[in-house]
Amino acid sequence: MEIGRYTVSIQQAMLDDLHQRLAHTRWPDEIPATSWEYGADLKYMTDLVEYWRTRFDWRVQERAINALPHFRAIVDGVGIHFIHEKGRGPAPIPIVITHGWPGSFVEMFRLIPLLTDPAKHGADPRDAFDVIVPSLPGFGFSDRPTQRGMNNFRIADLWAALMDGLGYARYGAQGGDWGASVATALGLAHPANVIGVHLNFIPGSYMPHLGANARGLSDAERSFLKDADEWAATEGGYWHIQRTRPQTLGYGLNDSPAGLAAWIVEKFRAWSDCGGDVERRFTKDELLTNVSIYWFTQTIHSSCRLYFETRQRPLHFDEGQRLTVPCGIAHFPREAPFPPREWVERGYAVTHWSEMERGGHFAAMEEPELLAADIRTFFRALR
Repeated sequence: MEIGRYTVSIQQAMLDDLHQRLAHTRWPDEIPATSWEYGADLKYMTDLVEYWRTRFDWRVQERAINALPHFRAIVDGVGIHFIHEKGRGPAPIPIVITHGWPGSFVEMFRLIPLLTDPAKHGADPRDAFDVIVPSLPGFGFSDRPTQRGMNNFRIADLWAALMDGLGYARYGAQGGDWGASVATALGLAHPANVIGVHLNFIPGSYMPHLGANARGLSDAERSFLKDADEWAATEGGYWHIQRTRPQTLGYGLNDSPAGLAAWIVEKFRAWSDCGGDVERRFTKDELLTNVSIYWFTQTIHSSCRLYFETRQRPLHFDEGQRLTVPCGIAHFPREAPFPPREWVERGYAVTHWSEMERGGHFAAMEEPELLAADIRTFFRALR
């Protein structure tokens, strides 16, 4: 496997083009006093785009990104970008942490030092990790897939090959959003290599076997399934188009930075524990760094394809199929709908379950200390 150091460097011509496009944004109108009810709020978006055009400094963010050790590897013919930060402790264990959509590797910036150097942050150095944060294929600085079938199972195989190429025979896996699906698939396909799986999200396509031999649904399970249907009807528009017509969506989002920002930032507001004010949880610079990565790499359409590929191969368990490696779950309260433990235990060997006090979908950004502490606690018993 070919591995080399990688430096993020965006050409000035791309920055100039972005600024020109932002300056010529053609704005839609809005029904007065509707705020975010119809989607991304016009006042907020015009302010954010103006900040992006006149005050956001990509070069500052680029330097911060490059302060971490970045690499690119050719894994089974696919170029994969990843961060690889070694732990500081007597016996760090490796852990591969996978981001989701509409996030990127920058989601993990606050989490990484808490895991690699716990002593510096008031925790036990014996809980240190070697942290590997890859960019999913079709996201960020990884290659955009050129063939069908780049689903979570295929990505899990790539991660297994990457970890083997880095010299790690045994490792943990962690993830939220798509990362939860990849970590699950990794544990299913490579149980001899995976020490344990820690999730702060239950994969959306997860369906345990509910055949004739399965026990009946509990009240909590029935309530969850009802909530999931209601959520899909009221909040799932993005999900439906991305899983059916991602290419069509891509023409607009790949051409309009304002449209791209609206599509992504609306989700950061809706899915986080922000009380309706997205900047209670994320600064403009954090939001725009993430959006800018999608813009400069032209990966919004390729990232959306993962929804299409998952529809072709969802995480549906056959009779008797289970994730047998130990699994830890961290439920952040604004991550909803979230299944009850008995639903998860139909397919996962749950040995650890935490109900968090606060936080939402972007746990590594919103509550990195809480997430890091839970990861440490779960893996401590598996060292």
